[in-house]
Amino acid sequence: MYFVLHEQEFMTTYLKELELKKKQEVGNIRHIEQAVNDLKAHASASKASLAGKFTELRLLLDEEERLTKKFIDEKTHQALMMYEQQTETCQEQIQIIESFSDRIRQIQQRSDPIQLLQDYTASEKEIQQQRAPAEQWHPVPMSFEHVMNHYRGLARAMQSILQKPLEARLKEDIFSSLNATSRKEPGALLKTRSTVDRSLFLKHARSPTLEYDSLHPRLSLSEDRLTVSCSWRRKFYPSSPQRFDKLWQVLSKDAFFSGSHYWEVDVLHAGQGWWIGAAYPSIKRHGDSETCRLGWNRASWCIKRFDLEYWAFHKGERTLILIDDDPERIGVFLDYEAGILSFYNVMDGMVHLHTFRCKFTEPLYPALRLWEGAITICKLT
Repeated sequence: MYFVLHEQEFMTTYLKELELKKKQEVGNIRHIEQAVNDLKAHASASKASLAGKFTELRLLLDEEERLTKKFIDEKTHQALMMYEQQTETCQEQIQIIESFSDRIRQIQQRSDPIQLLQDYTASEKEIQQQRAPAEQWHPVPMSFEHVMNHYRGLARAMQSILQKPLEARLKEDIFSSLNATSRKEPGALLKTRSTVDRSLFLKHARSPTLEYDSLHPRLSLSEDRLTVSCSWRRKFYPSSPQRFDKLWQVLSKDAFFSGSHYWEVDVLHAGQGWWIGAAYPSIKRHGDSETCRLGWNRASWCIKRFDLEYWAFHKGERTLILIDDDPERIGVFLDYEAGILSFYNVMDGMVHLHTFRCKFTEPLYPALRLWEGAITICKLT
């Protein structure tokens, strides 16, 4: 009897354990069902967000296409206006030639020889002037090949990325090299070598000189004001509200407030840290806060080398620039009306480094910052 009671008690306890185990399995099912619902909701939300991102990309591409076509239209219109003015000048010269030809014919038909000689003598100086050969004009052909090269390079970069399956791209984490903390080698799929003809930029060549009044006291200028170099001995410059008093920066004397402009900067002797860009005159000069730092505010744009990395800076936001070879000379192109400020590696075949796009609202001054060595604005004009 004892054993029967013992077994009954054991089975009662065991049934409770089974009931608890059943409840645990039911709980597991609820957890799984919740996970299923969460996953479905997350997948649905992700697809909706993804649709929005692709719509945003299409809108960006549409806007880029519109702006690029507008850029071509504006440049074409400017060139056509110039050609029209030149044609009008030629037509005016034709009218002058035809009028003078009529006068010569009238003199030639004079029946009175004395009158003929008198009229000829009176017109002889003008006849000699008109005998000079006409100037031959050869309009310089306008090319948009640099625009096409830019977008060919963009298309090639996108194609090279997208040709790989998404799962493979995610495993490789192809965009990790854009992370500031990453130390991975730049992925080949992200390298773009969109090159353009330097001669196209040289049509807009400038050689902006640097301004003493903005020069930090630890910097010095060459006589031609094209080279700025570091000096460990502080200079005693006249007091000026335009002078940078904490940051080793300098602006140019020349400002650009319309049109297209191109200048080059030699950084071969600039050491491991330099900044090249442009700034509004409203950039702050006193102190070392972000409002004064080149590229850290709304009033300035720059590319920067620090140690072995290159970055593009504006408003404190930075973009990593992937570079194969350290540049010795940087080309800077500004199209004020189009809102374009672009940087190129001149010595590597005008490889595009970075482009800022902005609606400029103030005059732009070429700007430099360095912490060792020297930087030279190249004399192009």
